Amino acid sequence: MKISFYVILTLIFVSCHRNPKYPGYTGLGNGTWYKLHKIGENAVKPAPGDYITVNLSYTTMSDSIFFTGTRKLQIDSPAYAGSVDACFAILAEGDSATFILRAGDFFSKTLKTSVPGFIPEGGSVKINAGMQNIQTGEEYDREKEAFLSWIEDFGDYEKVVLKQFISSEKPGISPLPSGIYYVKLREGKGKKIELGDTLTINYEGRFLNGRFFDSTVKRHQPFQFVYGTEWQVIKGLEEAIGMMREGERSVFIMPSELGFGNTGSSTGIIPPFTSLIFEVEILKVSSPNKI
Repeated sequence: MKISFYVILTLIFVSCHRNPKYPGYTGLGNGTWYKLHKIGENAVKPAPGDYITVNLSYTTMSDSIFFTGTRKLQIDSPAYAGSVDACFAILAEGDSATFILRAGDFFSKTLKTSVPGFIPEGGSVKINAGMQNIQTGEEYDREKEAFLSWIEDFGDYEKVVLKQFISSEKPGISPLPSGIYYVKLREGKGKKIELGDTLTINYEGRFLNGRFFDSTVKRHQPFQFVYGTEWQVIKGLEEAIGMMREGERSVFIMPSELGFGNTGSSTGIIPPFTSLIFEVEILKVSSPNKI
């Protein structure tokens, strides 16, 4: 009788935490579900205040990707059950998982924007996450302090290099108040970009020496994202894209403070204090109520 009793309790527990709608997924609360794909060798998981480096992709429930990238983030205490912070908190270094979240909560509470029109009302989204690295706040601060002391002279050097490049390659143009240089290659006759619009763009990123570090053109894979949401594009690109219209193609030259700053990119591809060139083409602009 004891065996039967415990079997029944186990079945009840499992049924309460698993959803037949998403086979293989386990409940995390508030309509959030997850499935682990890979378990790393390190069992330590992030705590509030820690910094994580995570590979991310956001998809619709039919697995259509609308964002992908690597981000370094600081973990907060979960604001509610099943929040993004709660999702990251269950992943140790080397772990990867897929999370299903209510789209309304994810966009309004995490990304601070409206749900894009390509997601149905009351729908959900998937977040695929691979935990690359976890640092305590103290480790992050020590590393940053040591790094900044090593490269404290790089900032002035960058200004000289950028000035020389503009003088030789783009004489006569002046920077915008933010420091961005804006060179329009083709006028756009379509819709002006607004917050909440879903954009499909092609972009190519280059260093001042002309070497490419990223290109959606070469990958034959345009980038789609919701304009104005967090974790999508760097600060300078967000400002630049916001000045464009559908159909426009332009070149933007931006100082590192509007790019990857004094730390460089989390992937190590972009060095610290590095000015960048982006050529951007706006392929499509869709308003939330017109998608």
